[in-house]
Amino acid sequence: MSGETEEVAPPEVHHYSDKSEVPWDIQNYWYQRHRIFSKYEEGIWLTDDAWFGVTPEPVANKIAEDLAASVPKEKVVLVDAFAGAGGNTIAFAKSGRWKRVYAIEKNPAVLACAKHNAKIYGVETGITWFEGDCFDILKNQLSDLGPYSIVFASPPWGGPGYRSDEIFNLQTMEPYSLDFLYQEYSKFSKFLALYLPRTSDLRQLAKVIDDNEKVNVRHYCIEGASKALCAYYGSFDMEKSKS
Repeated sequence: MSGETEEVAPPEVHHYSDKSEVPWDIQNYWYQRHRIFSKYEEGIWLTDDAWFGVTPEPVANKIAEDLAASVPKEKVVLVDAFAGAGGNTIAFAKSGRWKRVYAIEKNPAVLACAKHNAKIYGVETGITWFEGDCFDILKNQLSDLGPYSIVFASPPWGGPGYRSDEIFNLQTMEPYSLDFLYQEYSKFSKFLALYLPRTSDLRQLAKVIDDNEKVNVRHYCIEGASKALCAYYGSFDMEKSKS
């Protein structure tokens, strides 16, 4: 007999195995479950809301590859400020580039999903988890790591309504505007990658920095269609990452 005890999911956490179990508003995401997590059938956990925010695994892996290749070698810590159910965090840990990945999530049920999912991918030992507000944790618990760190943030976009915008207004994004995110994260690290809607206003992305600075913007696609973009603030050498 094994001495391990089976993990018990919080009541709002599910692993749906049949369409009949899935709420109607996330059925489209459920059909894409193997693209979101290739190991979904091994017991991936998600809350119903978390389905909307998970980065598809091929995109998460490509972002992890780009970050690993483009940052200076002295940057050995990666902070995933909005870890969600763990999609990006797992990809960062799998890359093997970072001495430590710090993953922050405010919702305890979603954090339980991320921890469980990281175990399925076998990368849980490379991740330190924090429950709480990322801005408070960066300021009060991780501040000493700033010189050695980069920040990756996939913030809330304010719900699925962003899809109807021809150009997405980052200054009215809820609950955090682009200005707020950039100003807060810049206090911690000069290397910041923001994962944002594909229709984000490029002028707004450039406006938050000084004239002598630059932002690299890269779209991430699946089957030729852009799913989202990343804005890379700081001295990322994007030429070292393959397109």
